[in-house]
Amino acid sequence: MEDNQKGNISNITYVILLGFGDLKEVGTALFLLFLSLYVVTLCGNLLLILAVQKSAHLHTPMYFFLCHLSCVDVGYTISIVPQLLREVVAGGVTISFTACVVQLYAFGALLTVECFLLAVMSYDRYLAICWPLRYSVLMDNRACVKLAVGSWIGGLLFLGSMLILFATLTFCGPHIIDHFFCDFFPLVKLSCTDTAVVERVAFASSFLSLSPFLWTLLSYSFIMFSILKISSSTGRYRAFSTCSSHLIVVFVFYGTMVVVYMTPASGKTLNLNKILSLLCTVLTTLLNPLVYSLRNKGIQIALKKGAKLHWLK
Repeated sequence: MEDNQKGNISNITYVILLGFGDLKEVGTALFLLFLSLYVVTLCGNLLLILAVQKSAHLHTPMYFFLCHLSCVDVGYTISIVPQLLREVVAGGVTISFTACVVQLYAFGALLTVECFLLAVMSYDRYLAICWPLRYSVLMDNRACVKLAVGSWIGGLLFLGSMLILFATLTFCGPHIIDHFFCDFFPLVKLSCTDTAVVERVAFASSFLSLSPFLWTLLSYSFIMFSILKISSSTGRYRAFSTCSSHLIVVFVFYGTMVVVYMTPASGKTLNLNKILSLLCTVLTTLLNPLVYSLRNKGIQIALKKGAKLHWLK
């Protein structure tokens, strides 16, 4: 029957996401785990945004971009985890093909926006450490807004161009995706037309999307060179501590993304690919607020003040 489905050229109106349906025996444990991660991620990122907005001493470019990064993480979480929870409970879900494409666009656009924002944040640290006397002039409010808006527009347009490429395909089944969300390559496999060109262009585009990472590496090479020129060990430690949190987030984010999207699919089992995708989409969004809150004294002070005011009321 599956061969007949592939042979008949008809539009797909719905898809079935299997998720982690093959792990039904631990479904309750997975549900509780993912629900906990969902709540902690949302609360962590929202608290981070609230702390920055309520604390005047955090109204700086670094925290401005950090708020945008938290907004991206909240978008990731809302677009994927609620559906993941349904899949764990039901052993899979059925959604419309349109909703599947919308999720693909939302996830891909947010992923690209985060790449741009991480590059912008590294540029901000470069100016702060390498050009401290001109920092306030080079990174004023107007420059911050332009860089943030440019990151969002860049991500939305990049994925828009990928969807134009995606629209050249004809989909006729099967309707089943052995994944927990509508990712690009699993969805392309549902096409009954030749996808070789589309997959090659998408793979090449994934390398082009690493250009923000190259910019990040370039910024930090200049930062490290400047830090090494500082004579006192205390000064070197203080300068490095201002960007250590960002470095951790950058390497975890790009490390998981490279493993998921730039290693040959033939060398990974379906379950391994799901787990790696889970690391890229769920755990990294939890990592950002934890790293910045645990390693950043400014955020810690703002959260403590907020908690103190709440109890006084």
